[in-house]
Amino acid sequence: MKTIAILNHKGGTGKTTSAANIGAGLALQKKKTLLIDIDPQTNLTEGFGIKDVKTTIYNSIRDGVDLPIVQINEFLDLVPSSLELVGAELELVSRLARESILKNLLKKLKVKYDYIVIDCPPALGMLTINALVPADTVLIPLEAEFYAYRGIDRMVAIISDVRTHYNENLTIGGVFITKCNPKRLLTEHITESVKKHFGDKLLSSKIRVNVALAEAPTQGQDIFRYAPTSNGATDYENLVKEIIGKL
Repeated sequence: MKTIAILNHKGGTGKTTSAANIGAGLALQKKKTLLIDIDPQTNLTEGFGIKDVKTTIYNSIRDGVDLPIVQINEFLDLVPSSLELVGAELELVSRLARESILKNLLKKLKVKYDYIVIDCPPALGMLTINALVPADTVLIPLEAEFYAYRGIDRMVAIISDVRTHYNENLTIGGVFITKCNPKRLLTEHITESVKKHFGDKLLSSKIRVNVALAEAPTQGQDIFRYAPTSNGATDYENLVKEIIGKL
């Protein structure tokens, strides 16, 4: 069983799109997968058409109740998020062992799944730390844009701190390029820069700019259900196979 955190504190990098479609892609490979939405923006939850649920991850973090699990299909489940998570950062400050709340909630679930994929918030606060403490590895989506590197050192420092203090086995499993246009010279330049920075952590699979990736969540679907022959589906299928091979 592997637990993967999808992390980038910069908005617009394709983080939630990647979490959704990596989870759906693993399920297509018949890997029993649990997606966890710990982002107060709830985009992953709503992207699968889930709305107005009574119990969310917020209730589990606040009250210690079992994580609520919504079945998406035979191989894919999801723990929904809530806007109430916005207040969780402040609520967690006074809690004992506050960094390990999600880890403890996941203990009884780990035997049920091949993969757990956590969509982190676009902030490096207590919710993100809670996602990193139980994770085996971090995947970082980087947009093929000039500012892709902004704050990357801070993100790597947080991962390093979590490794030092809470989870010595945490690794950066891979970095992959999103919103990529192979015809643009800038894409090649960014790719080379990332390779210099991360070395063999740079995955060879790239996610091309594809309108279907933006449309799919508006229909409550992943890319494989919405547009199975699209470039987006092809790219995420390749990425998932690479992730399985690497991990």
